[in-house]
Amino acid sequence: MDDTHTAGATRLARGTPLTSAIDTSDASAWTGLDLAVRELARTRPSTLPDHAWATGRRLHWSWDAPLPTLNLSRRAPDGPALALALCHPDGRIREAALRRAAGLPASDLLPLLPLVAIRCADWAEPVREPARDLLRTALPGVEPGAIAVLAPVVLRIAGRRHGEAARTLLEATLREGPAPVLETALVHDDRATRRLAHRIAVERRHFSPERFARTAAADPDVVIQDVCADGAVAGVGPETGDEVLLPLLRSPHPRVRAAGVTALRRAGRPARAEAFLADRSALVRACARYVLRRYDIDPAPLYRALCAGGSVPPAAPLGLAECGARDDAAVLWGLTDHPHPGVRARAVAGLRVLDAADWARLVPLLDDPAPGVVRETVTALVPSTDRLPRAELTARLGTEHPRHVRVGAFRLLVAHGGPELREIAWTLIDDAEPKLRANSLSLLRN
Repeated sequence: MDDTHTAGATRLARGTPLTSAIDTSDASAWTGLDLAVRELARTRPSTLPDHAWATGRRLHWSWDAPLPTLNLSRRAPDGPALALALCHPDGRIREAALRRAAGLPASDLLPLLPLVAIRCADWAEPVREPARDLLRTALPGVEPGAIAVLAPVVLRIAGRRHGEAARTLLEATLREGPAPVLETALVHDDRATRRLAHRIAVERRHFSPERFARTAAADPDVVIQDVCADGAVAGVGPETGDEVLLPLLRSPHPRVRAAGVTALRRAGRPARAEAFLADRSALVRACARYVLRRYDIDPAPLYRALCAGGSVPPAAPLGLAECGARDDAAVLWGLTDHPHPGVRARAVAGLRVLDAADWARLVPLLDDPAPGVVRETVTALVPSTDRLPRAELTARLGTEHPRHVRVGAFRLLVAHGGPELREIAWTLIDDAEPKLRANSLSLLRN
């Protein structure tokens, strides 16, 4: 048990108000308090207040039990005592606490709602059913600030066996409640809360397509990017202006750009998709080809033109391989000595995609000065390691070669295998290059 949670439960048992006893803005503080109170009841029961106000009978829970096993005193508990009772290991006390909480004024009940939400997932039906009834009654009138505290707790317990009911109630509140409640959840620090709020905002069409587009383009969370991009694209049509499309198309996030490119089909602007044929993202390139094909435009000739130009976009060779024919391998081989390292690397990657990577022609590229080219070359050569001259690979392990050449050669030697590999690894365990040293030690340990 976390000492922080135990300390919070102890402060609560001493009469400290709930908002001062724990960090109410932290969902883990609420679930931690629930467990800490149970632990205190087991190890130090004398620290907890008297629950003499609770009634019930053994094996049969009832508020009107004629023969209570607990004291019949009806002295109303204060806030801290009621919070502790909501976490008590005795289910009869938890149930009695819920019934007490149901009779409180809204202002007194509000701080207890996260604990009520936890009880919605209680293992005992006589506890969780009153908790759900109470939460269902209280949520429609809850202020935005209270939702900010409650929502992360509800989503935290949603994965429990009986936790989905509280989540359903929260979703209904965000979906049907006043706009300020949803606005609060949209800017919450808790990631799960923000994701849920944005999904519901799209369902409610809470924002304009322009606002969804800006959010998708700028938000760092990939789930929210996808959700808001879908919300923006849903509003795209032939009359849609750049205020929706441009934020998507200019986004640094590939999935958002892909959504923007796909939206060009609905907007009736296939010509703009051509600019994304050589995007650095494979997903965006695929979406651009999809849009063009929907307008009966074959992207392959466009790629060939890009690869034949004086200034070749780095991703154009790979794009050509993704949609071209095996005959296009000649174009890609011609680009393996292009002055731009990005073009050379993508050309090698494209040859691998076309299954046209001739190992004998690729071996000289293991000495390329660009690490990216060597990485792609090694990846393309791995299936042909049994044909590669081991002596040439071993020679490239020498310290006179650049780091990326040595690392690539060792990777191919490992893929090749053989009895000499361990001897080679022994010679590298004290190498100055950390990656070679680590890889050698890892191989020798196996």
